[in-house]
Order: sequence, then structure tokens, then C-alpha cells
Amino acid sequence: MSAEERAIPFSVESLYTEHHHWLHGWLRRKLGGADDAAADLAHDTFVRVLCAQRAGSLGVLHEARAYLTTVARRLLINQARRQALERAWLETVALLPEPEAPSEEQRAMVLETLQRIDVMLDGLPPRVREAFLLVQLDGCSHAQAAQALKVTERSIRRYLAQALTQCILHADA
Repeated sequence: MSAEERAIPFSVESLYTEHHHWLHGWLRRKLGGADDAAADLAHDTFVRVLCAQRAGSLGVLHEARAYLTTVARRLLINQARRQALERAWLETVALLPEPEAPSEEQRAMVLETLQRIDVMLDGLPPRVREAFLLVQLDGCSHAQAAQALKVTERSIRRYLAQALTQCILHADA
């Protein structure tokens, strides 16, 4: 009998009951004792598991804690990336003269837009993401981006098509 045949499909409810306390503790240790943040991330982890199960992308679970750790670690990375993005934006805004500084509402809108772009580009290979950012945000030409990444202009066009496709797919979400 194979491992697949021996494995028993799980319910998210039983997974939650059996592993939530452990996951919350693991996250609390990773976050240096931040209990509320750990609780939020534990919750988000189980929401992701539930969504994966409902989408049919999660079959049989062999190692529950390893799977939960992987999902939670990805959420931690995403959170750190969002915080770094927010810090960079706020540092940039702080350098602007007072009359040019955006209002609180504008700041919130820009941060939300930056986070949406980050989500859209998440999962792209690093070169594709970098090509997109060089051309779309830095205003580089295809030739300049190709030179910076040490690839051909044809590769840049291919990278941009891949990035734009990703953006279109996530724009509907």
C-alpha cells in the first residue's frame, strides 16, 4: 500500500483543533512574543488552508505541521515585505517639502496600490519582476532594462508580457 493510499483525507476543523495551539506558539516564538500578531497569522494560515481545500488544490495531507509551517512562513514573508514597502514609502514621503506631501487619504491610497502591485507581482521569477519594475516604475527603455539585467531586449519583452499577464489575472481577483 502506497503512502497516498494510507493517508486519510483531513478536515480543516480537525486540523485546527489538533494544531492551532501549536501553530500559535510557533508563530509567537517567531515574532518574539507578539501574541496578537501570532493569533492573526495563525488565523490567516487556517483561512489559507480552508481556501486551498475548497479550491481543490489540497488533496491528502501527510505532514500537517510541516504544511502549516510552510503556509505560515509564507505569510510571515509577505507581512515583512508589506512592512518594508510601507516603511520605504513613508521614508520617501517624509523627505518631501510640506506643501508637496500627500494627505493621509492619499498616503493610504498609495500604500494600498503599492500592496496590490506587490501581490500582483508575487510569485513571478525575480528577473521578470525586476524587468517590470525597471520599465514601469523606473522608466527605463527596453534596451536599458536589458543592459541592466544582462539579457536581450527580446527577453525583456517576454518578461514584460509575463508580468502584465500576471497583473491582469490578479486585477480581477
